[in-house]
Amino acid sequence: MAVQIMADGADYAANRGAAVAGAHSAAIDLAELRRRTTPEPVTFQRRELDRILQVYSRMVAEGHWRDYAIDHLRDRAVFSAFRRASEVPLYRIEKDPSRARKQGAFAIISAAGLVLKRGHELDIVLKYFDKAPRLVR
Repeated sequence: MAVQIMADGADYAANRGAAVAGAHSAAIDLAELRRRTTPEPVTFQRRELDRILQVYSRMVAEGHWRDYAIDHLRDRAVFSAFRRASEVPLYRIEKDPSRARKQGAFAIISAAGLVLKRGHELDIVLKYFDKAPRLVR
């Protein structure tokens, strides 16, 4: 779909005859314009997603989690882990590049919205889900 854009203001008044003849009009493809002006959503890289899914599969095997969702938004990527699909997520693992230099791009957020762990490296943040060693008698 193409749209005709015409010059306005002083340009139009100075060149009335030329604008009417089409010298100041241009065809713009709206789909291409949207692609150029819309920012790409933030996504997890393959290694990051592999590491998150390793933690997810371990938690499923232990019976803690049963479902997940991945959202790629304009400002962040979110991996949500659920006990049941109809509930709010127990945990959200977020990647927010705007915080990369300050507190770290990765965060684990609880169902209540509390930031449980934040850091620059995903592996360190995901250690939150590792079990503490127990004394076996």
